[in-house]
Amino acid sequence: MYAAVVRSFDQPPTYDVFPEPAGSDVVEVVAAGLHPRVRSAANGTHYTSEGTLPMVPGIDGVGRTADGELLYFVADDNAVGTMAERTAVDRRRAVRLPAGTDPVAVAAGMNPAMSSWVALRRRAHFRGGSVLILGATGNAGQLAVQIAKHLGASRVVGAGRDPERLKLLTTLGADEAVTLEAVAESAADVDVVLDYLWGDPTEQAMSAILHARSDRAQPLTWIQIGSMAGRELTLPSYLLRAAALSIIGSGQGSVPGRDILAELPELATLITSGALAINPQPVPLAKVERAWTSPQQSGVRVVLVP
Repeated sequence: MYAAVVRSFDQPPTYDVFPEPAGSDVVEVVAAGLHPRVRSAANGTHYTSEGTLPMVPGIDGVGRTADGELLYFVADDNAVGTMAERTAVDRRRAVRLPAGTDPVAVAAGMNPAMSSWVALRRRAHFRGGSVLILGATGNAGQLAVQIAKHLGASRVVGAGRDPERLKLLTTLGADEAVTLEAVAESAADVDVVLDYLWGDPTEQAMSAILHARSDRAQPLTWIQIGSMAGRELTLPSYLLRAAALSIIGSGQGSVPGRDILAELPELATLITSGALAINPQPVPLAKVERAWTSPQQSGVRVVLVP
């Protein structure tokens, strides 16, 4: 079969022949999203990478069974990735999609939407309150704005660097959109922070917010989801003593797989309903190398279609 094949962590995948997947539950891949998580696995920088090559990238997708059933599925850790004509599916990691579902939209939206959905539901055990999203101008951040509102946030503040992209956030449900330098003025008393940035922006924002809080004993849950701005930061010890700050992560390993899978049906229903603004860009799998190296457009998620 044909697939996107990574033979070097220093080069983008190429469209090439790869062995057929083993197993009885093999699906024809309909669509697979090109997520940042997929890129980091393909260049060997993701924390779960084992450095094994060659590999087929892709961590989730939409596929069709031999019986015509349409599934959204999360690839097994040891399976052929989803950027291929066919891949094996573990039905315990899949959810059936209703007739009429747009598979490209689901492939584009499930992974970035899952980052904030799982963080709020399974890590923060969110029952309402105010939410700040650091890195809200990216694809996952824009979905996080909408999901926080859907899950009952009383107030959502989106923060990012680009003023033009920030303007879009209020049309997606944000109560306020601010630059990173202004987060302490607008979000000092939030209950939850969804952090897609880390690095220097988080270091500065965390200190500014904690110093500006009207009540430092008010609990603040800071959820580290992504590291778009850096993988490390300096955390002064006094910040943990001077405020009711809890820093946790949300991602593969910090949330049991069964808990993530339990969230798939409801999230899939939300996406297929059209309630979330998703802007997919379908690209033929044969053009994977061009898709991989082309400049990324804000708010657009590339979806490879075999």
